[in-house]
Amino acid sequence: MSLQIQFDQDALRPLIRLAVAEALERMEVERAKFNGRLAFTEPEAAVLLGVKPHVLRDCRRRGELQGAKVGSKIVYTRADLLEFLERQKENS
Repeated sequence: MSLQIQFDQDALRPLIRLAVAEALERMEVERAKFNGRLAFTEPEAAVLLGVKPHVLRDCRRRGELQGAKVGSKIVYTRADLLEFLERQKENS
C-alpha cells in the first residue's frame, strides 16, 4: 500500500513565504545584536567569522590575530577581524 500526498502550489506558497519571513527575521535579530559594537567576545567573533571559538584562540596565540583582554575576556575589534580576514585571503 502506497500513500501519496499531493500539494497544490498555491496552497504551499503562503507556507513557504511564512517560513522564509521567519528565517529572515531571526537573521535580522542576530545581526542587530552586533550592530554598532566596538568589540566582540571570542564566541561572538567566532560566530561572525563562521568558525569555532578555539580557531580564533589558536590564531591569536600564534600571533595571526590581535585581541585585547578586557577584564577576564578576550575581545576583538571589528577592524582586527577585517584585517585578519584580508591576511587570510592574501595567504590562500
